Parts: sequence; C-alpha cells; structure tokens
Amino acid sequence: MVYETTFYDILGVQPGCSSEELKKAYRKLALKYHPDKNPNEGEKFKQISMAYEVLSDPEKKAIYDEGGEAAIKKGGSGGGNFHSPMDLFHMFFNGGFSERKRERQAKNLIHQMQVTLEDLYNGTTRKLALQKNVICDMCDGIGGKKGAVHKCAPCRGTGVITKVQKIAPGLVQQYEERCRNCRGIGETMDEKDRCRECNGHKIVRVRKMLVIDVHRGMRDEQKIIVQGEGDQEPDMKPGDIVIVLEEKAHPIFKRHNDDLIMNIELQLTEALCGFQKVIKTLDGRDLLIQSNPGEVIKHNGYKCVYGEGMPFYKTPSDKGRLLIHFQVTFPDTLSIETVSEIRKLLPQPPNVELPEDVEHVELVTVRQEESRREDDEDYGHGAGPQVRMHQCNSS
Repeated sequence: MVYETTFYDILGVQPGCSSEELKKAYRKLALKYHPDKNPNEGEKFKQISMAYEVLSDPEKKAIYDEGGEAAIKKGGSGGGNFHSPMDLFHMFFNGGFSERKRERQAKNLIHQMQVTLEDLYNGTTRKLALQKNVICDMCDGIGGKKGAVHKCAPCRGTGVITKVQKIAPGLVQQYEERCRNCRGIGETMDEKDRCRECNGHKIVRVRKMLVIDVHRGMRDEQKIIVQGEGDQEPDMKPGDIVIVLEEKAHPIFKRHNDDLIMNIELQLTEALCGFQKVIKTLDGRDLLIQSNPGEVIKHNGYKCVYGEGMPFYKTPSDKGRLLIHFQVTFPDTLSIETVSEIRKLLPQPPNVELPEDVEHVELVTVRQEESRREDDEDYGHGAGPQVRMHQCNSS
C-alpha cells in the first residue's frame, strides 16, 4: 500500500508499474506538454517532471510511498533535491541521468594544405594564415549593452516559428520558418544599444597565424587537428581547425603505403652485362645500386632496397622499401654482322621444322593506338595492369 497516488495519477500509471512503463509514460506526457509545444501548460509540465523524478529514483520513491508528497518536500534522506523540469527533460532525452549533457561546439574550420613528398619524408613546419570568428571583446559576446538584450517573444528565443498549414480536410502539415521579429537570432535589442564593434552579432572576424608541424611519414589526406582554434560562438565550445594534407605528384618517386617506387631505364647492354646507377634520395643522399656479376635484369622486373622507403609515422627511424622498376630499352634494328656475333655468344634457338605447305606471311609492327584498342576489347575499359612483385633483394 502507498500513502498517496497523486504522482502515479499525474503520469497515468499504477503504483506497481515497471521502470519501462514509467519511462514510456513520462516520454509521452513530457513531449505533449513541453513549453515549446504548449506554452500555457508550464505548470503541468513541472508536475509531470517532478512526478517522474521522484518515482524513477528508488530512494525518493520509497519516501513518497511511505509519506506522500509532504515527506518528499521535507527532504528526508536527500529527497528534497530536484532538477529543473527542463534539465530533467534534456537529461532524459540525451540518454539518461548518468550521461552529462553534451556541450555544443562551434563549427570546425577545414583547410587543405599542399605538401611535397620531400615534406612528408623529412618533416616540415608551415605557417598558415586564416580568417576565423572570435567572440567580440568589446561586448563580451553579448551583442550590446548589458540588460539591453532580450529573448525574442514570438519564437521564445529559438529563432524559428512553428506553423501549422491545412493541406486537406482533416490533414494538416507542421513546418518551421525563420522568425521575422529577430531574423532567426532568437534575441532582440534596440538599434542604439548594439555593440559598435560587432554590430550586435556577438562575434568579429580576425586573421589568425598558426604554425603547423608536418611530421615524418604522414600521408596524403591525413588530418592534423588543432583543437580549440576554430570558430568561436557565445555559449559554445570553440571549434577545431582541421588541416588536410594534399600530396603533390613527384617527378621521380611514387608512394605506396610506406614504400617508394621509381622507374629506371636500362639499355639492353646494361641489362645483359651489368649496370651501375646513382639514386638521389628525398633527403639528398646518393645511393649506388648495381647488378651482380652475370645477373640479367629482365624488362619490367623489380628489385628493392630495404630501409630506403618512407619513414614510418610515429617511428621515423624505421622505413619501408625502395622499389625499383626496370624498363629495358631494346634497339630498333641490328645489323646482320652484329646478329651473327650475338648468335655466337647466346644460347642457340631451337630448330623449327617447316611443313611442306607452309604459307609465308609478313610480320608488321602494330601501332600503339591499335594495341590500346585491342587491350580494351580483351580486358574491358578501365581495367589497369596488375603489378606483380618479382625478386626483391636487399642489395
């Protein structure tokens, strides 16, 4: 038995209801009698909020069941401490009492910054000048003289007016439009009381200089976030500045994750008899690469050098691989004398037996345009070549 049932009656539930039934009842009534929807039902909204706060708290509920509303108001065992109806509403619809109401944040400023591959390899520091909104110092973000700013009555400070339009018999449409009285600001003041610095807007536009550190190993499209340096707005947490890195194309190297890829052209003599090449790294060092004695470098073959790729982000002492793609240049023609000499040095080709009725045809070079068209027909438009990694030595 309970001492009285007034709070249960307000919410329309029975004394033995479950917590889910209690929440459902409060949700329905709180939305129905919220001041924004029913400005004349403020007292009813307070009663609903107080009833729910008492009955949803086991300690307060026990005091109420035993002694009624009078026992609650006496504050027994902390029972007299209550939230405001609006705070209770926001806590409920933002996830419950255990979750703090999230602070609103002003918008972030997003800036794209171009960097070279050398910048990402070695790291660099950039100065960035940008425009942002800050709270006006002259009026401290009020917009005018103290006491001159008033909440707009027609929109109740929301900046929007809710209207209902009849679109058919028995069918209405609810929509919102910007309040004309305050022009969507939610506040009004006399023109003579407006701040001379911000003209009542509460914020001013300023130029800000930032120093941005690009760390070694960062990547294309990686974001650098400078917290709290974005736009400012009254009663809001400042926004952030988000720097998005945009890597410029490099004439020699191409990056793939933590690897660097480059092309090297070899003459046929170099591919067959050996070569030496000097590579200039992104930090200005010279690397000597050479083939092993007797090694033949194949066209479109790959070799790699470990530890000469991109630095790992956050552990720049470690690096990826330098992948070298070899492209062998073949001569267009050879003299008959040269062919005879080469045949003596290279393995002999297999003998081919010719049938008696064999037909002789002419072999013609295919133009590059025709070759591309045939590739598209065979593999489908847009199908790129698949890169296969061949032998990858540490030399």
